[in-house]
Amino acid sequence: MSEAELIALLEQRLAPPEALVGRPPYSDFDLSDERPAQPSLRDASVLVPLVTRQAGLSVLLTRRSVDMPTHSGQIAFPGGRRQAEDADAIATALREAREEVGLDPSHVRVLGASDSYETVTQFRVTPIVGLVSHQADFVADPREVDAIFEIPFAFFMNPANHQRHSRDYNGQTRHYYAMPYGDHYVWGATAGMLRALYLRLFGER
Repeated sequence: MSEAELIALLEQRLAPPEALVGRPPYSDFDLSDERPAQPSLRDASVLVPLVTRQAGLSVLLTRRSVDMPTHSGQIAFPGGRRQAEDADAIATALREAREEVGLDPSHVRVLGASDSYETVTQFRVTPIVGLVSHQADFVADPREVDAIFEIPFAFFMNPANHQRHSRDYNGQTRHYYAMPYGDHYVWGATAGMLRALYLRLFGER
């Protein structure tokens, strides 16, 4: 599939953020036997930045600062909790991307939203997929981000790379998706949202 065809597919299959209603169809509990009720979910958004590189689209990701109070050192999309001044999920994603990685919104063409995702920390996360110009500059906010890097989009859209891992946490075994790439261990909510995006684009409709 050419890059132009892939972008056209994204535009066709992604949704307007306001169309994502109800409980998120994907969650941190997808590989668990049960999905607990979490009635009070807080709204958040992430930007899934697809950077136009000569070798093809790449996904920009961050490694969270080790000083962050939650999810320290983990790989994540730029994003965060919706603020009162944010008009919608797109505004949240673009604001957070500017704050965390210095991405100027003028370099982003929003393609739409992937399926919302529920985290164990009680967030309803809306992934906003944006096409990012190769001319964009990125500068990490050291308070939140230790590193910025890119991984080929095609790697994440290959289901052979969607691994199932587990670890013990507080006396229980937690199962989750992981997509390791070189030295980068992409797992948890980030891997779950990438798998959800794969299913929206290429899964059974």
